[in-house]
Amino acid sequence: MTRRTPRLSRLRRVVPEGNGGKAARPAEARGGRARRRGTQPKVVALGGGMGLSASLAALRRITGDLTAVVTVADDGGSSGRLRDELGVLPPGDLRKALAALCGDDDWGQTWARVIQHRFQSQGDLHEHAVGNLLIVALWEQLGDHVQALDLVGRLLGAQGRVLPMSAVPLELQALVKGHDPARPEEVDTVRGQATVALTPGEVQSVHLVPNDPPAVPEAVEAVLDADWVVLGPGSWFSSVIPHLLVPELLDALIQTKARRVLSLNLAPQPGETDGFSPQRHLEVLGRHAPKLALDVVLADEAAVPDRDSLTDAAKRFGAAVELAPVAGPDGTPRHDPELLAAAYDRIFRMHGRIGPWR
Repeated sequence: MTRRTPRLSRLRRVVPEGNGGKAARPAEARGGRARRRGTQPKVVALGGGMGLSASLAALRRITGDLTAVVTVADDGGSSGRLRDELGVLPPGDLRKALAALCGDDDWGQTWARVIQHRFQSQGDLHEHAVGNLLIVALWEQLGDHVQALDLVGRLLGAQGRVLPMSAVPLELQALVKGHDPARPEEVDTVRGQATVALTPGEVQSVHLVPNDPPAVPEAVEAVLDADWVVLGPGSWFSSVIPHLLVPELLDALIQTKARRVLSLNLAPQPGETDGFSPQRHLEVLGRHAPKLALDVVLADEAAVPDRDSLTDAAKRFGAAVELAPVAGPDGTPRHDPELLAAAYDRIFRMHGRIGPWR
């Protein structure tokens, strides 16, 4: 398999004034574990949907020690139907993460296409994804979410591990101003991830039901043992923030000695974050997790019209801002895997870890 070397030359740092102009503190100064030269960093990526898939497609290019922790609040499409009928975790975002970790060889790409394949019919199988059915079948056979996902990963030759953030299906609820266009000033409770993602109103906050869900122990362990934790990109209220609403997982994110990177979206998402500036994404994140600290905020330089405001917002988390060209060349708001890999690789090298790892 031939793989191009990530392009590393176009990352631009914006360092908070409060950091004295220094790029980063040494890992040892904050209790981090400096890794022996030549070893790979342990990276945990949190999110869901296509945003997490983009991050994983980039990260697997620079480390083989990669764990995805995936939201389990989806209630739409094939996942929602399986969840309603069988009472299982929604498998869709887990499936997408596994597909993103497939290798670039024939085996990996063939299996990526197979598990993403959706049936087209006039019957009950219409729009069901093959990977969703495979994952649910193994859950029923093995009775263990983690073991089943590990087995699917082995079958696919996935270059990393995929874990659900919780072992119970979760319902996302949001307080939305103007969800009903006829009542633009009223705030309603909107239920369900699919509905929240498409609301025409302004999302004020989100919470989970149950409101104190248990985290998957392996996910907590992975965060505590990581060198780097990457949060985002993705649907802000339905894929990124939900991880901060699982108490054990949030505690792990606060307590971990890993460095934490927040990867911002390339553009506001219709429905969820219409009109949001990059700094407003940080502000709503902080309202949901006021004790969370970050080390780096990564943004595409073309998507940041007001760099000073973003820098100020990042300083409240104790973070530096890194600007890099990470968007795809076609003009759509999608991350380019190689450019995003280059940005992550550069951040990992510059901010207190010993490299190179490859």
